[in-house]
Amino acid sequence: MQIVLITGMSGSGKSTALRALEDIGFFCVDNLPVVLLPKFLEIQSDKAKMISRVAMVMDLREHSFLEKYPRIFKRLRDKGYTIEILFLDAGDEALLHRFSETRRSHPLAVKGSVRDGIAMEREKLAPLKLMADRIIDTTSCNVHQLKDAVQRIFLSTTAEKRLQIHVTSFGYRYGLPVDADIVLDVRFLPNPYFVEALKNHNGHHPEVRKYILASDEGRLFIEKLFALMSFLLPLYEKEGKMHLHIALGCTGGKHRSVAMANEMAAYIADKNYNIQVNHRDIAKS
Repeated sequence: MQIVLITGMSGSGKSTALRALEDIGFFCVDNLPVVLLPKFLEIQSDKAKMISRVAMVMDLREHSFLEKYPRIFKRLRDKGYTIEILFLDAGDEALLHRFSETRRSHPLAVKGSVRDGIAMEREKLAPLKLMADRIIDTTSCNVHQLKDAVQRIFLSTTAEKRLQIHVTSFGYRYGLPVDADIVLDVRFLPNPYFVEALKNHNGHHPEVRKYILASDEGRLFIEKLFALMSFLLPLYEKEGKMHLHIALGCTGGKHRSVAMANEMAAYIADKNYNIQVNHRDIAKS
């Protein structure tokens, strides 16, 4: 089991780092008491659970953390567990600014100032920082840059593309897909519904597909659609987006949207993206 412990200065972005690992398949826990760590790992090591990667945040929010972690970590390593420590740090001024923006109190600044709390925390965490396998300075990072930095560390260079793409065909008469990121209206294309020989077939039928794609509008739309996807998909990945839902709609969701959704899905699959296709309203018309 791959075990990643995220720790570091309060306000340095530990929650963002944890969400970044969750997005790439880690089982994640925030603020797990360190005394529960051995039992937690024992339970998660059960082969029936199919969990191979675990990440957790532990820090000074748990008052006994600093006192107990050296003994517990040593015991776990003696049992054969490998714990990878990711330490997040940031400059004092950046941390002060973040606490000012969020209006949250520092866990060690109950009676003193935030600056005093930061100084005390830095001193207390110094031995743990020396133990860290990786250190990320988040002083100049926004949340997107930090997420990307964390994922690049824990994703192998040969990993599959992370972006999951869902393509849906639908009929406008049944309403828009509420969770779609991009909606494309293909009602401008020639409608096979008005062709007697095609009316009772759907967009999967080769003659329906041929009818739509043989039109000037269909050919030009496909050309521009593929160019748009070629432009957008790498940018969504660069931004760290994990899921993209593209919906294509025609009047009833049976002919034009189905054919075009299939064309788009084939193009995206050919680019080695993870793709799912759903023809929401194909059986309703």
